[in-house]
Amino acid sequence: MSVPELHVVEAGEGIPVVLLHGLTATHHYVVMGSRTLERSGHRVVAYDARGHGSSAPAARYDYGVLAEDLERVLDERGLDRVVLAGASMGAHTLLRFALANPERAAGLVVVTPAHHPDFPAGLERWDALADGLRANGVEGFVAAYGDPGVPGTWQETVLTVLRQRLARHEHPEAVADALEQVPRSTPFALDDLARISAPTVVVADRDEIDPGHPLEVGRDYVRRIAGARLIVEEPGRSPIAWQGGQLSRVIADLAAEATA
Repeated sequence: MSVPELHVVEAGEGIPVVLLHGLTATHHYVVMGSRTLERSGHRVVAYDARGHGSSAPAARYDYGVLAEDLERVLDERGLDRVVLAGASMGAHTLLRFALANPERAAGLVVVTPAHHPDFPAGLERWDALADGLRANGVEGFVAAYGDPGVPGTWQETVLTVLRQRLARHEHPEAVADALEQVPRSTPFALDDLARISAPTVVVADRDEIDPGHPLEVGRDYVRRIAGARLIVEEPGRSPIAWQGGQLSRVIADLAAEATA
């Protein structure tokens, strides 16, 4: 089976850092366009996951192939050992990759993880989002998304970002396929997280702002990964995952620790 062509961007020189985005996002939505990493001595590689952004569609969107895509990106650029930073789907992908290839993971920044048996995926909702996207494009997705479930001061921001990032996809039908497949895929068993040996930081959001990525999931990952640290925004503040410059500094600090 042929593998889809991936849209990859690269900038900067120095410690290699690879960025992985979440489901329905693109490479723009990890550090939100911040150039902090490139300017502080890092070789930054980011790519659109299969079917997302400018990357080609594919038949499969499970975590097995997503981790294989990450490996391919590293191999094609001659990157043997890197710092990996990813959000949600990207966080699950890098953890699966690190479990299978511990020698290649110098450090991990796990941003807003959501995979956890205590917080089931809600497949009917993901299917409704896929159906809305197929039927009526971006506005169909937003209609299916409904009330974001966040305080009123944040609702407009959430819906604006949804529209902006969905508009970046060249193949929205492929994103709809991913919406159906990714939540049905298991990236790893939670007990396996005890085998992670790379320096790890987990960046989690408070539930009132980001209910789709429960804070307790981040806390549980930290309990399971030896030496992992948890970083969460102060109450009432914008999540760190939404602040590209601040998240970039978290990644840079972890990269410095991992390569010391």
